Amino acid sequence: MTLADLERQIADWGHPSVHAGRLLRAFYASGIWETAVRLLPAALQARLRAELVATTSGTAARQVATDGTTKLLLRLADRRTVETVLMPDFRPDRAAGCLSSQVGCAMGCDFCATTRNGFERNLTAGEIVEQFLALRREAASVNRRLQTVVFMGMGEPLLNLDAVLAAIQRIADNSIGGLGWRQVTVSTVGIIPGIDALAATGLNVNLAVSLHAPDDAARAELLPMGRRFPIHEILAAADRFQTGRGRPVTIQYCLLDGVNDSTAQARTLAELLGPRRMHVNLLRYNPTGAGLRGLDYRPSSDAATAAFLAELRARGVTAHFRRPRGPDIDAACGQLRNREATVSVNADAVGPSRPTI
Repeated sequence: MTLADLERQIADWGHPSVHAGRLLRAFYASGIWETAVRLLPAALQARLRAELVATTSGTAARQVATDGTTKLLLRLADRRTVETVLMPDFRPDRAAGCLSSQVGCAMGCDFCATTRNGFERNLTAGEIVEQFLALRREAASVNRRLQTVVFMGMGEPLLNLDAVLAAIQRIADNSIGGLGWRQVTVSTVGIIPGIDALAATGLNVNLAVSLHAPDDAARAELLPMGRRFPIHEILAAADRFQTGRGRPVTIQYCLLDGVNDSTAQARTLAELLGPRRMHVNLLRYNPTGAGLRGLDYRPSSDAATAAFLAELRARGVTAHFRRPRGPDIDAACGQLRNREATVSVNADAVGPSRPTI
């Protein structure tokens, strides 16, 4: 529910609508429904427990890596599953979250485990928010605060933009979740209409573009969507977004051994970005087995990674190497879901009979 939705519901029950904001802020702060409900008058508590449900998902699996990274597999009301991840920050009191926007994915990225079972459906705004609430609970359990979230889990966020935007409104706005707009990043493989639509909303969020190759031919081998949107057009859309926000767009680049990690490719990437004030985020690949084309991708060596990074920096590109997270668990996108896919999906299953907060 939005704040306005809940205000109307509570007013219809004959209670002051001001209780809606109090309830939602407390619920989003802790992720614990009963903690929030107990703040309200007894009669309203009873009505809420009788007529609304707080969440529709439950935890199907949970993994914790030695570095503290926690991956949750949430089971939705229709028995489908979706992943969300909590990643500890270098500061001991903070953590970052990774949210999914779809069940499965239709992008077909060859090195990604999520694509192997294809696309099933979009997530609702509520199902996205439930991931956020679950991560807030996880963070609190280890004395951390969920500081930032990125839509970089399962699915392509810009192909489910309405639900993603509705979820961001609940998560970021001070009237409910209070995370802050600048603490939210939306990642895309380069859906140009979606980038422009996100820019048009005026929301003060960040944008990350998953490039993964410096030329269209190589990119199309890794990301089939690359055939639809050429790199120069994607970067032009990123330019438009960046101009409206005044903050750098992040270029995500997953280094794959012998595929996209040569110094010549680093040079091409640097030339492609040219004077653009964008940040390149180099990622270490977490092996997921053979891709859709049958290739078994491997992470780049330390030497190749260092050389790639040095070449970018020597040519004036702001670039960093993001340390890998959760290498000892199924941390890569889609891995845990694929491993736990033992429960049959009933596509006709229905959700709860009561409205969901």
